Amino acid sequence: MAGEKLSVAVRRLRTRTVLAPWLGILALSALLVTLPFAVRLNGRPHADWLQFLGRFHPLLVHLPIGMLVLLPFLELGGTNRPGWREAAGFVLELTLAAAAVSLILGVSLAYGSGVMGTTVTRHMWGGIALLVELLVCVTVRPAWISGQSQPVYPALLAISLLTLTWTAHQGGSLTHGSGYLTRYMPGPLKPLFPSAAAASDAAYVGSAYTRYIHPILDAKCVACHGTSKVQAGLRLDFYDLLMKGGSDGAVIEPGNPDRSLLLERVTLSPSDRHFMPAEGRAALTSDEIAALRAWILAGASPTATSIPGISKAAENAEAPLQPVGDYSALLDEIGRMQRSEGAKLVAVSAKESDGLILRTIDVAPKFDDAQLARFQRFSAYIVEAELGHTAVTDACFDILRKFTNLRALHLEGTAVTGQGLAKLSSLSQLTYLNLSGTRVTSGALAPLKAIPNLRHVYLFDTPAELDSAAPNGSLRSTQ
Repeated sequence: MAGEKLSVAVRRLRTRTVLAPWLGILALSALLVTLPFAVRLNGRPHADWLQFLGRFHPLLVHLPIGMLVLLPFLELGGTNRPGWREAAGFVLELTLAAAAVSLILGVSLAYGSGVMGTTVTRHMWGGIALLVELLVCVTVRPAWISGQSQPVYPALLAISLLTLTWTAHQGGSLTHGSGYLTRYMPGPLKPLFPSAAAASDAAYVGSAYTRYIHPILDAKCVACHGTSKVQAGLRLDFYDLLMKGGSDGAVIEPGNPDRSLLLERVTLSPSDRHFMPAEGRAALTSDEIAALRAWILAGASPTATSIPGISKAAENAEAPLQPVGDYSALLDEIGRMQRSEGAKLVAVSAKESDGLILRTIDVAPKFDDAQLARFQRFSAYIVEAELGHTAVTDACFDILRKFTNLRALHLEGTAVTGQGLAKLSSLSQLTYLNLSGTRVTSGALAPLKAIPNLRHVYLFDTPAELDSAAPNGSLRSTQ
């Protein structure tokens, strides 16, 4: 009788011992599943300290990924090397711990920054599913080691690797865009991964918006304000959503660029916490900003086929770039300029034949015609001159005519009136000229027709108007 009671007690103890871990897993899994509902991603940013912690997520997340990929090799190698199998157990537990911390940091990043979107949600659910699977792996592995459940642990490990792959793809899409892996996929594989069909912008094909404005937003803004990722409740991938605005209200006020929040944010100082694009992404160029301003000023229409100030003949091919001469003998002098606090000469690439860029952004208000003249020594090697918002005047054309390999010239926001533009006719390689925000008149543009390869001329906020004096195929922005 006593023996039977002891046997029943032992069986009960074994049952409790077996059930306890599973009850714990069930409770933890239920808690994890409720996480997305408890921490709702509504597009509104929250405490800065959450964003601070969350930004460690991209750094830490690679740790559990690497260890989980290593785990199958340790388990297979453990067949002949017992030490490997023992190490595999430790790696599995470490993977679980790192995955849990990564999930917490990821949720902090999404909730703190106010990011939302389909891909963000999928990435979160993938992380939750992976954590639950790892919990089960840790629980069933001892039975697999003892030979009690041969197929369960390997099957769960394989499922965890598949979940990891899918979750990592969602994370990669947040960083690089949804087409990052499929954009350059070989033709035979593309039918297996069909792209999302165009939505509301299909009705605007051929409009000035789809030709000029949408490409700017798509290249610079949609990574954080698109289907995959929605910062501040704002989406910019389709016209209707652009005009709807986000949690801060409308970002476009048709006819009024100065009251349009989108334009305000992209023209802030890069050091401003509200500057867009954020997170170190490439800023909009002055030409892209000028195009946005002209479009908004004209009413921000999605259907207009032309906008006062914007025209383009895309069929005109660009001339092939000509290599410049060898400036290796001047490298020491160029190096001193690059290290100075004044205007700089910056190499276009590691190839000397690609030429140099004259960059004045750090000293623009003080850079005048006299300082420009000091760069005549390097004129044959300069292919781009960034003179926007400097103190140069019409006298600069006497100097610039000697920059025989010049391809791009920025003069926006300067005091030039266009008197002397004819002196640039000798610049056969010039393809780009920005005169926005100057006092250039229509009459001053006529000599530009003599520049054979000039394709892009920007005239936003100038007295000049679109007329036949402009070179064919130019993209120009005027008021």
